[in-house]
Amino acid sequence: MKTYIKFLINIFLKSFFYVMLIIFCLVFIINLLTELEFFKDINISIFYPIYLSLLNSPSMIFEIFPFIFLLSTQLFYIKLFNNNEIQIFKYSGLKNSKIQIIISLVTLLLGLSIISIFYNTSSSLKNFYLELKSSYTTDGKYLAVINKNGLWIRDKIDNKVLIINSSKIDEHYLVDNFITEFDKDYNVIRNIKSQKIDIKTNNWIIIKPEIFIQNTNEKRKQIEISSNFDYERIQGLFSNLSSLSFLGLIELKKNYDLLNLSTIDVNIQIQKIVSYPIYLVLMTIFSSLIMLNSKKFKSNTLKISIGLFLCVIIYYLNNLFNVLGATEKIHFILSVWLPLLFLTLIILLMTYKINEK
Repeated sequence: MKTYIKFLINIFLKSFFYVMLIIFCLVFIINLLTELEFFKDINISIFYPIYLSLLNSPSMIFEIFPFIFLLSTQLFYIKLFNNNEIQIFKYSGLKNSKIQIIISLVTLLLGLSIISIFYNTSSSLKNFYLELKSSYTTDGKYLAVINKNGLWIRDKIDNKVLIINSSKIDEHYLVDNFITEFDKDYNVIRNIKSQKIDIKTNNWIIIKPEIFIQNTNEKRKQIEISSNFDYERIQGLFSNLSSLSFLGLIELKKNYDLLNLSTIDVNIQIQKIVSYPIYLVLMTIFSSLIMLNSKKFKSNTLKISIGLFLCVIIYYLNNLFNVLGATEKIHFILSVWLPLLFLTLIILLMTYKINEK
């Protein structure tokens, strides 16, 4: 590897880890304040909120990596500008486009590492974080899981515990159901078998149930039971997709298909992960173009402010398209890739005469 390439990579990586450290500290502090507010009326050790903050921080860092790469690239160019190294490279025949290619390749490698290692690690930590924190919430006594055997719900209401298993969801109905009802000491009260349950509200209507009590059984036209779950709550049970690894998302998608649940959100999350390295590379190139096109501005603060402002616009544009995809206004693939296409077009327009900058 040529000396100047090692030099540029070294500066870029130092800038990246410097920005990463600052952002992590800020995210950790914000998380810690949130956890302290949550546990203010609960008697726990002060170290527990710190522990939870550490667990939750990586998943938040993953969401703001585009900002991190933008700032890292700006810091990289500021160092080159301040030492006039960019001019030295230019006089030595090293074009600006070659510098962009070098840091873009580094970003691509970092991006691949982020989705293959960092994301899967952060999702595991997020999942562990949610499990620990759920024991301190009112939802801790409720549980819902989707697997290859369908939907499983543990519900506690009126001093009774219900274990519900359903094969799939059809509109606002649970299909092919088996319910076991326990008392507070987990003694079986009765079992209920039904092909269809209306879960539009918290008062479930069990249609044509067959009820088993000890060694007897009876059939009825319909009965009602109360639940903490309704159709909307079940639909939103697994909205925190950041707690699932990439393989976990694939598995969840298969299970959603079996249950007849909408897979739009899962598909969007998968596409976002697949496209993430490209997104980061585009942000790096975009940031470098901002710096090269604003060399006439002496204030580094102004350059960074311009970059952050444009990055925020890109962030909200991404969110807008994601919402359009989630609401099925546009195809979920377009909702992820169209913003990247627009960013690519902007970059192509900004690249004009870049080697003369």
